Amino acid sequence: MLTKQAVLSDGEFSYEVVEGWMKLPPELKLGEVTAVGVDPADNVFLFCRGDHPMVVLDASGHVLRTWGHDLFKHPHGLHIGGDGNLYCTDDGDHTVRKCTPDGRLLLQIGVPGSPAPFMSGQPFHCCTHTALSPDGHIYVSDGYGNACIHKFDPDGRLLKSWGRSGCAPGEFYIPHNLVCGPDGWVYVADRENHRVQVFNEDGRYETQWNNFHRPCALCCGPEGQFYIGELGPLPAPCLKFPNLGPRVVVVNGQGNILARLSAGPAGIGPGRFIAPHGIAVDSQGNVYVAEVNTSAWPWVFPGTAPPQELPSLHKLRRCQ
Repeated sequence: MLTKQAVLSDGEFSYEVVEGWMKLPPELKLGEVTAVGVDPADNVFLFCRGDHPMVVLDASGHVLRTWGHDLFKHPHGLHIGGDGNLYCTDDGDHTVRKCTPDGRLLLQIGVPGSPAPFMSGQPFHCCTHTALSPDGHIYVSDGYGNACIHKFDPDGRLLKSWGRSGCAPGEFYIPHNLVCGPDGWVYVADRENHRVQVFNEDGRYETQWNNFHRPCALCCGPEGQFYIGELGPLPAPCLKFPNLGPRVVVVNGQGNILARLSAGPAGIGPGRFIAPHGIAVDSQGNVYVAEVNTSAWPWVFPGTAPPQELPSLHKLRRCQ
């Protein structure tokens, strides 16, 4: 629900909606923020589909630098390791790039512009997200033209792949996002199967979390909770069905829902979302939600023109 003070609250979880947090110069246009990450110093990295693919902000919202120009084709997923290095997933050129915080390329997995055959199970065909395990292994969800997870060693050598298209345990219908928990297990947002699947570090299916609607964004916070960005209903006959997102959901390590946060149905305004696509949590428990609103608008609001400026990043400040 939304109070007069623009606070999203459910159970023990309350967040103030922080408007005007980003201090962008007038000449810097973000475009869609498809993913967001927070480094150990609480700097915020925005992976954007615009003129500046990576925009780096300090904890107060001031721009520190931009980079990635002429490097990425279609930004999609972003993960930041404990050492501050970034894993940037580009579904447009089928690559994962490991970069330093200032944009120096350290590792590239995949051949730009050379996708694996559709549904071949080989990396990559429109990969979606990357996660780093506590022991340094790299996991990639692969994604739109595949239905599997790949595991690489820290040097980018493929160790194994698992999964196929379907709805049974261990199968996927758009594995859109993934994260490694502190236990080393792999948590996958299996978007169109409306669930999060859980695997051990070798890809063995362990369990699944249900009662989600199109889980799209996924991250693990500093206190061990998981944060999930849900998309709203599709196709057109379902658009007006209530209580199906878009929203942010907080769950514990067993998949039990602790809070569902939104100010109402899809829309513009404090605490309302259209298409949560990426999510990150800083050391203080503040939540950042990246949205691909421009792309989603024709499906969410068919037959209408989107406003010229759509919010592409939300900050929710944890209330004490």
